[in-house]
Amino acid sequence: EGFVLADDPAIRIESRAHKMSKARGNVINPDTIVAEYGADSLRLYEMFMGPLEAVKPWSMKGVEGVYRFLGRAWRMIVDAEADVLRLDHRVSSEDMTLEQSKVVARTVATVTDDYESLRYNTAISRLMEFVNFFTSQESRPKAAMQIFTLLLAPMAPHVAEELWHLLGGEKTLSYEPWPSFDPALLVEEQVEIPVQVNGKLRGRVLVATEADAVEIERAARDDSRVAVLLEGKTVRKVVVVPGKLVNFVVG
Repeated sequence: EGFVLADDPAIRIESRAHKMSKARGNVINPDTIVAEYGADSLRLYEMFMGPLEAVKPWSMKGVEGVYRFLGRAWRMIVDAEADVLRLDHRVSSEDMTLEQSKVVARTVATVTDDYESLRYNTAISRLMEFVNFFTSQESRPKAAMQIFTLLLAPMAPHVAEELWHLLGGEKTLSYEPWPSFDPALLVEEQVEIPVQVNGKLRGRVLVATEADAVEIERAARDDSRVAVLLEGKTVRKVVVVPGKLVNFVVG
């Protein structure tokens, strides 16, 4: 029924969020945040808090979170252990692999759509996924890093400008065209289908995106885990929803 003070349970604790105002003395001075975390962190957090039209509670932990994200994005491209400012040795001139190309294409498509719809918080989430993926890659093609930098620039212009010049940009990225992508890279060649037995999830199988019901059922039956569950049982009905699921009803 609520919270009480640990030292004195008779005192009830009420939690309430108030709008920032001088009268309440709960105003956050942006200069203090900029001095500690940088202007880009402040900008990024304000956009990451949620939809622009929604009322949102302020949290310094959130500022620290986006500050750490910018740090990871920086270290994805810059050699953090070098005494001089230089690219990480994993940033190379190699071509992107197919998997990397797909990640880049999905990121450009999603972030572009989010920007146009003013969904900055989901755009930042997609950029975080990009950093998580490429941080684990032994080779980080420079072309992919440049595209990421251009996508980050509207929300973190200072960091992005520094990264752009390290990546070989000769002029400000403000004059660079917005990244494009090949729509064909957004089409998945395979899809993962959950397999159920009597309505309970028992496995997953990978099938071609265009696979029909017969091919999906065959792949599900061939799965070792599902095959064991079907062995010696009477399959009374098979429900196949292409691209969605397979359900074996057994007796």
